[in-house]
Amino acid sequence: MDANTPAPVPPPGCPAHGRIPLYGPEFAANPQAYYAYLRHFGPTAPVELAPGVDATLVTDYATALNLLHDSRSFRKDARHWRAFNEGLIPPDSPVVPLLAYRPNAMFSDGAEHLRLRQAITDTMARVDGAQLARSTTQVSDYLISQFASRGSADLMADYAKQLPLFVFNELFGCPADIGDRVLFGISGMFDGINAERAADVLFGAVGELVALKRRRPGDDVASWLMQHEAALTDEEMVYQLSLLLGAGTDPLRNMIGNTLHRILTHDEYAHQGGLVDEAMEDTLWDNPPVPNLAPHYPAMDMEFAGHKLQAGDLVLVSFAAANSSPSLAAARQSGRGNRSHLSWSAGPHSCPSKEPARQITVTAVENLLNKIPDITPAVPEESLTWRPGPFTRGLTAFPARFTALPAPGPAHASASASASAPAPADADAGQSGPARKGGGRWSQFLNWLKG
Repeated sequence: MDANTPAPVPPPGCPAHGRIPLYGPEFAANPQAYYAYLRHFGPTAPVELAPGVDATLVTDYATALNLLHDSRSFRKDARHWRAFNEGLIPPDSPVVPLLAYRPNAMFSDGAEHLRLRQAITDTMARVDGAQLARSTTQVSDYLISQFASRGSADLMADYAKQLPLFVFNELFGCPADIGDRVLFGISGMFDGINAERAADVLFGAVGELVALKRRRPGDDVASWLMQHEAALTDEEMVYQLSLLLGAGTDPLRNMIGNTLHRILTHDEYAHQGGLVDEAMEDTLWDNPPVPNLAPHYPAMDMEFAGHKLQAGDLVLVSFAAANSSPSLAAARQSGRGNRSHLSWSAGPHSCPSKEPARQITVTAVENLLNKIPDITPAVPEESLTWRPGPFTRGLTAFPARFTALPAPGPAHASASASASAPAPADADAGQSGPARKGGGRWSQFLNWLKG
């Protein structure tokens, strides 16, 4: 849904007064209509993230920048969340696992934030861009080989969802069985589906990864973070790695899928080469993979953007709404390549991994389009559905068709056959549950590489 989509007033299913729900099928189908309506309240608006979970949502670009840079008036530590502390938040709320306090850089302030953030920044700076591009291309080639001879694919389930898991398995030195559980946990937390169980699965899997790296460190992100001079404890390791994986797998799945959606459903990209970077930036402006997040809490009772806030109120930034602020229309039209959107957040808590994320997305999308240049959507755009909830923006499925390519040669036939066979129920982390045993996907990929 693009920023210029006309908005009904009020949006379908919303009350004429009171808090506006950022959940349900109507919101998932047309969030920009909701953001346009929310602007009637001013730079901030009263919203409901889930039943019984109230928040103030910043929808204006300049106001969002002000908030994201104001470490004096606002806190990131979720232990300040007044409604949660007063027992007003349903304990089984689907949004709590993503908003509840964790001892990581996202939920810390001051010197503690600087220490954890520096460890993350220094670690991610060690990622070699050329090697990352090679790894992404290899994973992309492998995934394409699994569906190329069919002449059809679900670009989410067969490609965008799997690629980040494979790339991060290598980048973080993460064994396949742990990686499957990581993706299950992160997806569940973002979607709010069995979110508490999903969080337990995620932290348990990352705990196993930390224990593994203590025993056998390698040349990978997890080991580099462990070796940093900040000397993180095992608990700190679990929560920093979970944060990095959470920011890298599920949002990256959406970013790849949303960029492909942009290219394949907008005629402006149809006959122009070399525009994947441009399409990705347009996607980040109009359809960011994480549309609403950046929780903040006022340090004291205050007036903010013309509205009164109490100390500990939950305040979130709508990156999607801020990006589509009417005040930015002229700047957006002034030329291509504008990267001043807020999809990576801003200020001291901005995303430390945006360059690897950009590189993975561009490489994955370019390689797919180069290998299968005639790929097109297999269903009308209006029949596509989007994942629910306030924190994620991605397609549930994206069926596509193309001219079938020749079947893999003998060297890759056995790997292709085993990969296309139905997986055990517990091996498909995104379908029926977290993998407790090795599903074989990583081994199949390694065998495929060997030819």
